[in-house]
Amino acid sequence: MPGGNYQVGYSFSTRVSAKMQDGGSSGRAPWWRPDIYARRRPNLQVRQAVLRAIRDWFSGEGFAEVETPALQVSPGLEPHLKAFATELELPGGERQTLYLHTSPEFAMKKLLAAGEDRLFQLAPVFRNGERAALHHPAFLMLEWYRAGEDYRRIMEDCEQLLRAVARAAQRPVLRWQGQEAVIDRPWQYLTVHEALARFAGLDLAACIGTDPLQPDLAAMRQACQRIGVRVSDGDSWDDLYFRVALEKVEPHLGIGAPCILYDYPIHMAALSRPKQDAPHLAERFELYACGVELANAFSELTDAAEQDRRFRADMALKKQLYGYDYPVDADFIAALEHGLPDCAGIALGVDRLIMLLTGADRIEEVLWLPVSE
Repeated sequence: MPGGNYQVGYSFSTRVSAKMQDGGSSGRAPWWRPDIYARRRPNLQVRQAVLRAIRDWFSGEGFAEVETPALQVSPGLEPHLKAFATELELPGGERQTLYLHTSPEFAMKKLLAAGEDRLFQLAPVFRNGERAALHHPAFLMLEWYRAGEDYRRIMEDCEQLLRAVARAAQRPVLRWQGQEAVIDRPWQYLTVHEALARFAGLDLAACIGTDPLQPDLAAMRQACQRIGVRVSDGDSWDDLYFRVALEKVEPHLGIGAPCILYDYPIHMAALSRPKQDAPHLAERFELYACGVELANAFSELTDAAEQDRRFRADMALKKQLYGYDYPVDADFIAALEHGLPDCAGIALGVDRLIMLLTGADRIEEVLWLPVSE
């Protein structure tokens, strides 16, 4: 899934929370008060222009716009995401636990298996335990897929789509916390290995070791201690990677122009296929601007048995870390067994993109109304 690791990919920063600065239970003036709303309204006009431009661009590319249910058997199986649970009451009185999806990925891939070859969706998605400047419990995700293509074509889509959106919104520069990224400048392309070496002084291959599916925790701990990144008892390899990324790497990504960070370690991409000429790496990339992650993309894994194995491993980790897990969607695995075409897909955080186009400080400033506290 693009969505399953998004986030807009999971990053260590999703564990950071902050209180709202306006409205909600803080006792401050509500978001709907006319003077407060008037300050937000220019951002909302940009939002309308962005959504129109997105739909126009995909229409021009021959994509079908689809709508899939927010209620799902499995909300998304990234180990660190927390979903909202509810109950479906069936006509006979039986009750079934369902979840608000954290991404529309599983449903959209079923449509790929059904025969659609280009599809996109602007989907409200839901993630519990996330509220900060860049995070909101309900947000708008743009997800799209191309059959018969790989992640390189999705990279091209990102460049073309963001340029079309910037023209329509008349906002050629993305801004966040004093940093800028000019969309029409040549984009930056860095592998994860290159980024860690350049910005953190860390050798990714040495930190992984000989087994790409079981990376070397001791080597990663030593590397982090050497570069001054905190190491705590109980930290996993991924915990340390995300800490390095948050502190040393992400602040440098997408400065001056957007950046594509690509070719992740294979164990960090549960829904991605291995890179053909380097199977220890995954055909995965993330899009950054001004140090902010905007999108997460994959050449999609199509092997049903391997996908099921990865899901169950991720849910075992979730159970170990948090004491609960989510069910694997058997219907999704069945769709893969029936036949998912070679394809690539991406999940992009629309609200974050609008934030950077408007220069807003918090995600609530580009929403019609935030979720109440």
